[in-house]
Amino acid sequence: MKTDQLEALPAQELHERSVNYAVRHGDFGFLWELLKVIPAAEVVSGNSEEAANDLSRVSALLSDAMASGHGDLGEALRPFYIEYLSKHPDA
Repeated sequence: MKTDQLEALPAQELHERSVNYAVRHGDFGFLWELLKVIPAAEVVSGNSEEAANDLSRVSALLSDAMASGHGDLGEALRPFYIEYLSKHPDA
């Protein structure tokens, strides 16, 4: 898909496409990058306290990664998903 088409998709779909593609292709680099950007996205989405928890607990990050396409967090991560999907048009 082209970037403008990806921009039109809801955050949850961007998340599902990105994470599913990364899992199917063993793209642990993307998944690791997702884990690294979640705390900053939590701050952007107004969840500063959650960001502090994420930084201290890896299990929280893994859980967040699997659900990071929902709500304000998903919206905050839209650019991250769009960038990834733009590089992988078959996702």
